[in-house]
Amino acid sequence: MTLLPPLARHGVKPLRFVKRGEMVSLGNVPPERTLLELLREDLGLTGTKEGCGEGDCGACTVVLGEPEAGALRYRAVNSCIRLAHSIDGMALWTVEDLAAPDGSLHPAQQAMLQCHGSQCGFCTPGFVMSLFGLYMAPTLPTACGSLPLQGATPPEAAHLQAVHARAGGLGAAAFSPEGAAAPADWQSQIRGPGLKETIPTSAPADWQSQISGPGLGGSASNSISREMAQEALSGNLCRCTGYRPILDAVQAMGSLPPVFIDEAALLLKLEQLAQAPPALEANLAYKMPRTLAELLKARAAHPGAQLVAGCTDVGLWVTKQHRQFSEVLDLTRVAELRSIEQHADHIAIGAAVTLADAFGALVRAWPQLHGFASRFAGLPVRNAGTLGGNVANGSPIGDSMPLLIALGAQVVLMSERGRREMPLEQLYTGYRQNLMAADEVLAFIKVPRPESPHPSPLPVEEGVEAGTGNPTPTSPLAPSPLWAEGGGKGLPELLKAYKISKRFDDDISAVCLAIKLRINNGAVAHASIGAGGVAATPVRAVQTEAALTGQPWTLLTVQAAMAALRAEFTPLSDMRASGAYRTEVLGNLLQRYWLESQGMRQINLASFVLEEGA
Repeated sequence: MTLLPPLARHGVKPLRFVKRGEMVSLGNVPPERTLLELLREDLGLTGTKEGCGEGDCGACTVVLGEPEAGALRYRAVNSCIRLAHSIDGMALWTVEDLAAPDGSLHPAQQAMLQCHGSQCGFCTPGFVMSLFGLYMAPTLPTACGSLPLQGATPPEAAHLQAVHARAGGLGAAAFSPEGAAAPADWQSQIRGPGLKETIPTSAPADWQSQISGPGLGGSASNSISREMAQEALSGNLCRCTGYRPILDAVQAMGSLPPVFIDEAALLLKLEQLAQAPPALEANLAYKMPRTLAELLKARAAHPGAQLVAGCTDVGLWVTKQHRQFSEVLDLTRVAELRSIEQHADHIAIGAAVTLADAFGALVRAWPQLHGFASRFAGLPVRNAGTLGGNVANGSPIGDSMPLLIALGAQVVLMSERGRREMPLEQLYTGYRQNLMAADEVLAFIKVPRPESPHPSPLPVEEGVEAGTGNPTPTSPLAPSPLWAEGGGKGLPELLKAYKISKRFDDDISAVCLAIKLRINNGAVAHASIGAGGVAATPVRAVQTEAALTGQPWTLLTVQAAMAALRAEFTPLSDMRASGAYRTEVLGNLLQRYWLESQGMRQINLASFVLEEGA
C-alpha cells in the first residue's frame, strides 16, 4: 500500500482507493478538498485538466470503478466538483493510467490519434477518459442508464446479452495497468473483449458467469451509432478540433486490438479496503455511513453537517464560492438509499441513486422520456449526481422536479423520530428552502406507475410538410394517440416533458414543463402539470390543471389553458431568459403538446436529424 504524507488537517479519516493496481492511502485530506485538487496539487497528476470548475466542460473527467453485484461498475465523472473523500474505497483511473509501460496507447487514445481528434489538446484528456468509460461499460451508459431490465437478470447475464447484441460494436472492455499479456486462464481472471466468435475452446462451461465486457467479438462492423456516441460525450466540450473526428474515434476504438484488466484482483483489493476497520466516526470530519440507521443516527448527532450526495451542486459551492465545511455527511454509501424498488403501483427510488440510473428506471416506464433525460446535464454529471440530491436541493431550475411533479411523485423524509410522506411540490417553502427538520433526510422518491402507457406516445410523421411543421393540403394530421379506439374507453395517459435552454446539450433550463393528461370520451379526465424556471421553487400549475380538467380536448380548451398557464406565474428575468420570454414559452409548450397529441411532428429540435457534410 502506498502511504503519502499528511496534508494539512487532523481528525479526518484516511482516504483510501486503488490506482494503477495499487492501494493508495492519503492522510488528513480536508473534507471540502476536490478530487481535481487532490490529483493536480497533491499527487502531481496534471494530465487531468481544470477548465470551467463546475462540471460543464469535461476537461477534468476521470473514471471511477465501484463493486456492484459482484462486478465493477465504471462511471466517468467530473473531478472538479467531486469531493475527494467520496472516492474512498473505489478504483480510480486518470489519463496517466491508460497507456502501457512500453508506451502502447489504449484504444481510447489510439483512436483519438488515428482520427485526428485533438488539436490544442487541452480538452483531449477529458474526451479520452469519457471514451475509456464507454469502452469499459457493460452496456452503453446513455441517458437510460445501464440497469438490467426488470426481471431479467443477474447483472452478469444481462451483461452477456448486451455483449451478444452488440458484437462487432464497441471494443473490448479493459486494460492492464502493467501492460501484461492476458494469462492463459483469462476466462476467470479478466474483464475482456467480446465473446462472439472469439471464445477459446478452453473456456470453462460456466464462462458466462465469469467474464464480462461490452465487447465486440471478431466482427469488423461497428454497432455504436453516432447518436450513442453523442450521448456518451454529452458532458465534454471541444473548442478547436470540432466533434466530427472525436465521434469518429468513438466508433473506431472498438476495431483496435483489445487490452485487458485483471478485474478479479482489483475487486479483491477493493474488498480489502472495505473490510479495513473504520476509525471512530465521532472524530471524523467526513462521515460516510453504510446503512440507513447509521445515517439517521449521524444526522441526529450532527444536524449542522453538510449533506452531500453526488456533489454536482455542492461542489460548485467549493469551487465558485470557496466554502469550507467543518463536517460533511455523505449518504452515497447507504445501501438502502442506493436501491430502485419496483412495486405494484409505484417505483421507489432511493435518494442516493444516480441520475443516470434513476432516469433509466423512469425511461423504462415512460420510453418517451429518453430525449428529455439525455438533456439533463452531461453524462458525467448524471453519473455522479443523485435524484435525491436534485430534489432536496430545490433549485427552481432543477429539471427532475417538474417531471416528478407531473408524475405525482411523493417524497419520504426520515429521521430517528420516524418518517413522513408528502407530494413533492409540498416539500418546498421558498427559494432553496424546504420543510425538512435539521435531523431529517430525504430518503426515497416514490413515483406512481403509469396507468396505461401508450405503446407509441407519438405517431409517425404523417400529414406534416417536411421541414415546416405545417399540415400539408393533401394529407391531414395523423390520428391523435389520445383519442379512443372502439368507443373511447380505457384511454392511455400521454406524458411529455419539455426543456428550453440556450444550448441543446449540457445546459441549464430557462423553462421546463412536464404535462401528463388522461383523456376519456374526448374530455380531459385528469391533468397534472409541473413547471420549472417560472417561480422561486419548482411548482405545480394547479390553475391550468383546473382549466383543463373536465373540458373537451379541443383547440378551444387548449387556448384557454394556454392563457391560464401564462397568467399563473410571474417569472423573473435573468441571464438565461427574460420574464416575458418565459411567460410566452409556457403557453407555447402547451400548444406544442396539443399539436403533438394531434400527430404533428418536426415542431421541436429533437425531431430533426442533421446530416454531417462530406
